[in-house]
Amino acid sequence: MSNSMIIGQYIPGDSFVHRLDPRSKIAIIFFFVIIVFFANSVMSHGLLAFFAIGSAATSRIPLSYIMKGLKPVWFLVIFTFLLHLIVTKQGEVLVSILGWEIYEEGLIQGAAISLRFFLLIMVTSLLTFTTTPIEITDAIEELLGPLKKVNFPVHELALMMSISLRFIPTLMQETEKISKAQASRGVDFRTGSFKDRVKAVIPLLVPLFVSAFKRAEELAMAMEARGYQGGEGRTKLRELQLGKSDVYLYIMFILLVIGLFLTRS
Repeated sequence: MSNSMIIGQYIPGDSFVHRLDPRSKIAIIFFFVIIVFFANSVMSHGLLAFFAIGSAATSRIPLSYIMKGLKPVWFLVIFTFLLHLIVTKQGEVLVSILGWEIYEEGLIQGAAISLRFFLLIMVTSLLTFTTTPIEITDAIEELLGPLKKVNFPVHELALMMSISLRFIPTLMQETEKISKAQASRGVDFRTGSFKDRVKAVIPLLVPLFVSAFKRAEELAMAMEARGYQGGEGRTKLRELQLGKSDVYLYIMFILLVIGLFLTRS
């Protein structure tokens, strides 16, 4: 379970994507999430796929590792495709299976939505793959800096998001450990009725919540012992700076946006 969870894991490296300013990564991912819904043709979807796959290749992270990490979302991708395939009844009838007709528009919409969802997961996962939690915290704090003028707790929000990403793999490992311990005591999570499965999950959730609260308390005590009092007056060891790589990234993304709107049908 923990080996298949991609969110929150950082893989050290010295690739082009690793060297980018974390503010640039977050900004590009934010706008990518927006423009991905403007694609409505084969060419426009192809450009988005080329950008996502090219970014993954540039990060020098093995594609097999990324695909292995995407296993938890394959069910959602396939379910989304089948849902559009069954519900949408527009266009010509392509084939009839056991009396159920599959329409052309359903196939197109299912493939398009599933591809968008897959690309979004792939691109956003590269952020945690190539960026440390500290860099993510600093980047979010810098991007939300103007909100400090209205007394918005920017630093605290960025810290909470960073800690959440950091502890996702830890909680998954804890879940796997507890599930194995409960299975050794005879708890069956896979067979039986739905009601029996829900009851079997309770012995898993209770110790997991207890462990999570214990870790949160230990983290709070450790931060207080080190004199943490929020973001007021804090300094940074490494200041974020935009470099040539970030300029190249923005240029490539602008070209992507132009190409996307030129290839829209």
